[in-house]
Amino acid sequence: MKITLYAHGKMSESFYGDACAAYAQRLRPLWPLTVIEAAEARLPQNPSPKEIETALAAEAKTALAKIPRRAYVIALCIEGKQLDSVELSRVMENAASGGAGEIWFVIGSSHGLSPEMKERADLRLSISKMTFPHQLARVILCEQIYRAASIAKGTAYHK
Repeated sequence: MKITLYAHGKMSESFYGDACAAYAQRLRPLWPLTVIEAAEARLPQNPSPKEIETALAAEAKTALAKIPRRAYVIALCIEGKQLDSVELSRVMENAASGGAGEIWFVIGSSHGLSPEMKERADLRLSISKMTFPHQLARVILCEQIYRAASIAKGTAYHK
């Protein structure tokens, strides 16, 4: 199964990038992970709701053009469903056995995801009720993808 993490924005702190790379390396023999960093739409210092809506729509258009039609899409959003690690593993295994072949996790920019992106998602996922910086959320997600793969493959990582 191929896993893609599509994230708006770049990793500005090297230690976050290093952590994600370490989990991607661990994942390689289980479920290969590709990370795509997309540019955030440019917004003024204090954007209006309409400017934010337009920016999110532009980001969604770019993302949706890259996501394969048959991919299973998991959008990270605050109103999403919270799953434990075993449940996430089951969701991913079910997607693969259902013929998806690819799972795409999508992390929005600092203003979130557009309604179009959320509608495309097969699952809306929230990693916590707490608020995290986007870069830390990406590290948490990479660890959870690795944990889900470990659960599915029966390795000793998940205890």
